[in-house]
Amino acid sequence: MREAGRGKRDVTESIALAYEEREYTLGRLDALAAGMATMLEHRGVRAGERVALMSSNRPEFVIALRAIWRLGASAVLLSPAWKRTEVEHALALTEPAHAVGDHPVLAEVMPMLHLDEPVTPGRRAFDAPRPDPDALFVFSSGTTGMPKAVRHTHGSFAVAVQHWRDALGLTSADRMQIMTPPSHILGLLNIVMALETGTWIRLHRRFDIDSMLRHIESDRITIEMAVAPIALALAAHPELERYDLSSLRYIMWCATPVTQSVAETVTRRTGVNWVTAYGASELPVISCNPLDGARLDTVGRPVPGVAVRIGDNGEIQVRSDSVMAGYLPDSATAEAFSDGWYRTGDVGHQDGDGFLHITDRSKEMIKIRGFQVAPAEIEAVLHGHSAVEDCAVFGVPDTANGEAIVAAVKADGVVDAEELVALVGDRLASYKRPSRVVFVDEVPRLPSGKVLRRVLKERLWTSV
Repeated sequence: MREAGRGKRDVTESIALAYEEREYTLGRLDALAAGMATMLEHRGVRAGERVALMSSNRPEFVIALRAIWRLGASAVLLSPAWKRTEVEHALALTEPAHAVGDHPVLAEVMPMLHLDEPVTPGRRAFDAPRPDPDALFVFSSGTTGMPKAVRHTHGSFAVAVQHWRDALGLTSADRMQIMTPPSHILGLLNIVMALETGTWIRLHRRFDIDSMLRHIESDRITIEMAVAPIALALAAHPELERYDLSSLRYIMWCATPVTQSVAETVTRRTGVNWVTAYGASELPVISCNPLDGARLDTVGRPVPGVAVRIGDNGEIQVRSDSVMAGYLPDSATAEAFSDGWYRTGDVGHQDGDGFLHITDRSKEMIKIRGFQVAPAEIEAVLHGHSAVEDCAVFGVPDTANGEAIVAAVKADGVVDAEELVALVGDRLASYKRPSRVVFVDEVPRLPSGKVLRRVLKERLWTSV
């Protein structure tokens, strides 16, 4: 999206967002969002409708999101890592009437306003969205197949933003950079929170460890977000000590369990401490460690406004005004709650000081770099190969990504592991490719046909 007729920036207005060599004030973002909203309105977007948004991490994503919300529509956030099968499923589930983005897959399946189209800044006033209408749909996999759509209203998402702001101790004096995908709840939460708080942010098109370190130094970043691959890259960087990271208040470990040895290595080499937090697409902020003296063996205490209880089976259950309004399909919503408490699927306990410890997951999904992957989704692709008689997919701990995907395959014909990994890579996002394919004589199942993943995992543990 190119800005048509751009004039001089008001030098008295501070920069809100930076991207490569471009800089945006809030006023400029608002003017571009107003212009974009007018374009979308001319294309027929109306209040209450859903608009698919599939974009790389760029300022135009922010502009399009704000434009969609100005019109009273809701955004269906599609991952730019998805392939056509996944996109078609998401669109069938949410039924958006319109599309905006920069991704060729979305353009192939429905008419799309491309983010490279020129936009004329506008000054038209729009009504602020009410708390109750839908604001966005993000996607979270269950155990039975393709991703479910998680529905958040403006009210619930605003509460999540406030919880995250308070947990981080964020102010307008802070400076952040964002490398996580904007379609993921963490990237989205950080972008919206920072702009609403007046926190300066730099967006990056993709993760690059050297670029990240350079910008901590040059931009004087105060809070850094790190998922497991970022943390591992920091710990392994051969020249980490030569960067000036003294501006950092802390690094937040997000989306996956902390690997303490990795965190301690970074702290020893840089002097920067870590904080860890816990959340889900369905309830974005559940707990956070204290910013001063975090305990990395826990995910912290529940944040104010969030109540936690431990169910009879040890499952962590949560209640808050930030919880999702439900899933699409609607039929999946009921089993996600117990007496109004959201069932996280994580197993754990609270200690005497109120710190929450996660020890296992009762759900079967695999968590890769904060993304939830349904085993059944990968199994469906593998079953499509003529030489695969049966298969089962499960996760094993992985230092870099939180978990790694293992596929156990019973073959009825000639096929090699590389061929099956490539098959999954052709059909699904790259992070859903198995790290290992193990050929087995039998896939253990109950009489009902349900795969005994835990039994299979225990049998193969030493081999993977």
